[in-house]
Amino acid sequence: MTVVEFFGCSFLAFGPPLAMFSLTIAHDPIRIIILIAASFFWLVSLLFSSTIWFTVYPLRDKIVFGLICSVFIQEAFRYLMYKLLRKTERGLQEVTEIVRISDYKHILSYVCGLGFGMISGAFSLVNILADSVGPATVGLKAGTNIFIVISAAQSLCMILLHTFWSVIFFNACDLKNYYHIGYVVISHLFVSCITLLNGQELFAVSLTASYIVMLVTSVLAFRVVGGNLASFKKFITCK
Repeated sequence: MTVVEFFGCSFLAFGPPLAMFSLTIAHDPIRIIILIAASFFWLVSLLFSSTIWFTVYPLRDKIVFGLICSVFIQEAFRYLMYKLLRKTERGLQEVTEIVRISDYKHILSYVCGLGFGMISGAFSLVNILADSVGPATVGLKAGTNIFIVISAAQSLCMILLHTFWSVIFFNACDLKNYYHIGYVVISHLFVSCITLLNGQELFAVSLTASYIVMLVTSVLAFRVVGGNLASFKKFITCK
């Protein structure tokens, strides 16, 4: 049963992102490189967050402090990734497919967001998945036996949110739309803080709120890339 739960939760969390990677990124070496670079930027942001948490000793046991710092540092590194891509996008476009510059900018932000999200989801879930294979059974004597499933669903939500956030954030930086930038930061902070309710086993509240934010963010990202199915298909397939 533990092995079945491991594979089930793994596919729940990483199945859709892997499908997105296979269909939209795997065929283009440049996109794969950008995806890896974005993952590296997220890892560096995690290193900075860990350093601050370790340095500020009086607040080390305050989860909220570490969480808020981590969110702002991640958004700072998202901005650094944006600046790096804007410096190099013309050169990148010369060695990849012929695409309109406006469409190519959205493609880069999508790839960066998926890189951010996949590495974030991996780090948040890998230890839980490792424990799920046994020999113990989660929730047998204490806690809830749906913790792993909830964690997988939350990880999927965060992966998709990072993808949508990057599309919105990069476009907002191009247009200097500070409302959208503020929305990305505030919604990231809200979704991260709402997960603190999981410590009280209020999984329904935190997961429902997270997925509502994800749906709103997906609609906003959809409007950013064109607002119609034809533009969205063109954006994804790059045709």
